[in-house]
Amino acid sequence: MRPLSTSNLALIMTRELHRATFNRSALVRVLSDTLPNVAEPKYDFGERLGQWLDFSDALTLFSVLNHEAGGNTSAPSANADLAGQLARVRGNLSASIQNDGVFNPAPSDSPVRIPFPTPLPNATADSAADFSPYHRYYLAHQRDMNAAITALRANARKALAAQSAAGRKLADLDATFEKILAVRERNLLSNIPILLGKRFDQRYAEHRAALADGQTDDPADWTQAGSWLDAFCHDAQTMLLAELELRLKPAAGLIAAAGSASESMETKPQ
Repeated sequence: MRPLSTSNLALIMTRELHRATFNRSALVRVLSDTLPNVAEPKYDFGERLGQWLDFSDALTLFSVLNHEAGGNTSAPSANADLAGQLARVRGNLSASIQNDGVFNPAPSDSPVRIPFPTPLPNATADSAADFSPYHRYYLAHQRDMNAAITALRANARKALAAQSAAGRKLADLDATFEKILAVRERNLLSNIPILLGKRFDQRYAEHRAALADGQTDDPADWTQAGSWLDAFCHDAQTMLLAELELRLKPAAGLIAAAGSASESMETKPQ
């Protein structure tokens, strides 16, 4: 069997990424379900991507696509643990999101890394209803995801580049796209906690409206199961988990391409 070409490797990677388009992603569906005024975009992601690239970006991509990568190499062991790395990164980040230790105390073997904020003792309802701590909480999880997934993606590119000339070209193309789209991605993802703040305000307004006349609104009760803050905690977790899957798509695509290339080399007649 012949080694996979750049086009075949790119096709494998694209199949892994096909649900990562913003108008089909789980993250957009979560945002649409959580915030009724956030509608799913109707544009095609490929068309929007073209609008994001300027002339200099196009020249850079053209240079990468037309660069001669050199002779084929064969290093199937370079990606031996990539699938395991992907599973560990996904598992660790998911556990960090789910084990916030507020409404469902984290198990002893999964300590809380980024605790979900709770009202301070003796806080008033007005002061405890400030979204700022929850904004910082979401940003902390985003930084956690970015650090781990950036390293995973770099490892996947390194393994893919070590396998063949086609893999090296695809790795270079991914690195170029990551650099070109970094600012755009950061700006888009930074809007998510802002949108989550609207959900926070909505939950709190519904809670206040449901209070009986003269009923005391004690923030200490907000951490009880079934409270409005409990519901918001699940909103934040659901949104973070959807964002995690979106962020993992490029690395997962590279790992799938590296795995397919490795299988091709292993079955190639000697």
